[in-house]
Amino acid sequence: MGRAFEYRRAAKEKRWATMSRIFPKLSRLITIAAKEGGPDPEMNAKLRLAIQAAKAANMPKDNVENAIKRAAGKDADQYSEVNYEGKGPHGVLVFVECATDNTTRTVANVKSYFNKSGGSIVPSGSLEFMFDRKTVVEFEKPADLDMDEFELEMIDHGLDKYEIDGNTVYAYGDYTDFGSLTKAIEEKGIAITKANLQRIPNNPVEFTDEQMADIEKLLDKLEEDDDVQAVYTNIA
Repeated sequence: MGRAFEYRRAAKEKRWATMSRIFPKLSRLITIAAKEGGPDPEMNAKLRLAIQAAKAANMPKDNVENAIKRAAGKDADQYSEVNYEGKGPHGVLVFVECATDNTTRTVANVKSYFNKSGGSIVPSGSLEFMFDRKTVVEFEKPADLDMDEFELEMIDHGLDKYEIDGNTVYAYGDYTDFGSLTKAIEEKGIAITKANLQRIPNNPVEFTDEQMADIEKLLDKLEEDDDVQAVYTNIA
């Protein structure tokens, strides 16, 4: 996947690893998912995604269970999911997914981050066609796994393609196939390292180190915000 990919992933993981608010963010995501599709992750792919993300962040089991229980309470009704799209420094495209109990606060904060970076918010839907929404499943390749057989078998469960970086496999499928693809991989006895929904840029762009320094300042501000759940860009 290349040095640029590793740089972005390492930078993002470093930020998330040091964020004191990561568990509340994940709890909110779990509560919303359980409220929408029910408390059973086997029947609720969105909840399954949220729990998977929580496990990857080493979130305590009690926190996960409490977040699911909160879905039955009135507090869950306060949250809504909203997306914002914008252009940041050096023309980078940014797609921001939020979960909030106050959209007025959220949009004001997001706009201020873009404005201070020299960028701006664009009308909703402007960047949708610039990204493909995909299921992305990450795992370490078992020594005895035949990738040709794996591909043929997983196509029936929604696999579009896979990529290998070192010993790490990235399996891609349509976002609607999250549940079936992750379940099929797990049933093969493969331990999934990470599984989530991502927005993959159709036309990724290379930026210089100097440009990336400016872009990272915007991404830091966005990802540190309590209401922001995920940030996607067209960085190569």
